[in-house]
Order: sequence, then C-alpha cells, then structure tokens
Amino acid sequence: MKKSIKILLFIFLPAFLVVGGIALFTDTDKNPLPPGTVADKILIEKKDRQLTLLSNGKTLKVYKVALGRNPEGKKLEEGDKRTPEGTYVIDRRKEKSRYHRALHISYPNSDDIAQAKARGVSPGGDIMIHGLPNGIGFVGKLHVKRDWTLGCIAVTNPEIEEIMRAVPDGAVVEIVP
Repeated sequence: MKKSIKILLFIFLPAFLVVGGIALFTDTDKNPLPPGTVADKILIEKKDRQLTLLSNGKTLKVYKVALGRNPEGKKLEEGDKRTPEGTYVIDRRKEKSRYHRALHISYPNSDDIAQAKARGVSPGGDIMIHGLPNGIGFVGKLHVKRDWTLGCIAVTNPEIEEIMRAVPDGAVVEIVP
C-alpha cells in the first residue's frame, strides 16, 4: 500500500505543480513594503488567521498565518499547543532559528503567569512569529492550509524577512481571538 502511494505521488505531484500548483509554492509579493517602513504594532487575529502590521493605527500590510495546532481559546499552559491571546511586545529577534528567522513575543505576561500559577501549571513560553522550518521554505503559502505550530505564529520565509525589517524591538503585539 505504501509503495502505491509513493508511486501515485511521484506521478501526480509533478503534474499538480505544472498545472496550477506552482502559484501556491511561489512567494512573489506583488506589494512589498517600501524600504524604511516601520510598524509600531502587530495585530494577530486568530479567527481570521491573519497578522496585520500597523503604523499609527493605519494598516501597512496583512499576512495569512498558521497558528498552534489547538488554536481555539487562550493559551493556558505549556504544551497545550495554543497560541496566546493578550497584549505583548517584541522583546528580541532570532536571526538564526530552526524556523528561518523569528521575532520573540514577550509571552507570558503577568496575567498569563498569575492564571497559570493559580492552576498550578507552567504558562510555557518561547512564543514567536517565525518563518518555515529550515529546509522546507519551498512550501511557501501552502503552510497556511493547516495550523501546525506548537503555539507560535508562522508566515513564509520572505514574509518573516519583511516583517523583521519593518518591526522594531518594543513594538506592541496584540493577539485576539
């Protein structure tokens, strides 16, 4: 059975790519942010699976995202595979990451810590906005077809490059249901 699946993939995947799938794998951005653009806020809307860069309340650009594998509700504890909800800041960046590049979000905040402590659990941490896992950047925009992170917010590699250029450390990150 497994051999037949591999044969089918070998035959049909190239055809899919040629007939129309190529557009899904390409990351050509027809509307790149102008050089020098600075965003002071990132709004992540979990329900709509989108990340919006803002400057003085004005939308600069919107990106489609993938979230944690268990996206419904607020992150309650380490390992729940949920993306947090609340207000945070970008507190550092990772130029070299297992996920191309990444911006670290200051999760957990004091509210997250208090609720986790009251429940006797760890709130978790290491929540980031990041690119795709190293070696599979070719997947491109297809990655948003399914939530796959452990609680982070994922964009394509070219998108994280653009976001990192536009977003300074200290920028506000608001994550809403």
